[in-house]
Amino acid sequence: MFKIILGLLMAYLLGSIPFGYLIGKYVYHKDIMQAGSGNIGTTNTFRVLGFIPGTIVFIFDVLKGTVGGLLAYLIWTPLPDNRHFLILAIGVVAVLGHTFSIWLNFKGGKGVASSLGILLAYSPKLFLISLCIFLICLILTSIVSISSLLNFFFSTLVFWYYDEKFLALVAAGLMVYVTYLHRSNLGRMIHGNENTIKFGIPYWIRRLKAK
Repeated sequence: MFKIILGLLMAYLLGSIPFGYLIGKYVYHKDIMQAGSGNIGTTNTFRVLGFIPGTIVFIFDVLKGTVGGLLAYLIWTPLPDNRHFLILAIGVVAVLGHTFSIWLNFKGGKGVASSLGILLAYSPKLFLISLCIFLICLILTSIVSISSLLNFFFSTLVFWYYDEKFLALVAAGLMVYVTYLHRSNLGRMIHGNENTIKFGIPYWIRRLKAK
């Protein structure tokens, strides 16, 4: 029981590290919580700080879920037969740390990149499939928020198809949770004024029309 509590605590504290906020404040001297959407995650970091810091934050946020899941290998040696359950459970706690960071008065990101990172610890193959689904959705919509939610939906179907039933249930649960965190984005989408990015077919079409 002590090992379980230790693993969950370590995963939460790891997930709580606000890389977007720290890089913005101490490297670029900008508080991204006071700019753009006010979010500490990848999308707002791209928007406020630029491509390179946004990419760095994306990698770190993905690694939160990955390292969180891999903590199972450090705590249980050898891993028991239910190791897949342990990887997912500890990874999810890292995602909760990211969305409710103890260092930011329990504010945080929206958990998309960290959720994707759990897959890297669980199955690199499914990680690549899910990442490709996200990129395809992003190319088709030019909107990160809707692409993220669509990625959860289609990835859940893919996991079920590959007979990863428990993983599919965890993904479905995270989809509901992340959808709730995106409620303001959904409101903007309904009214047609959700933020877009300079990437994807809709963006390229707008540029062509503007010429």
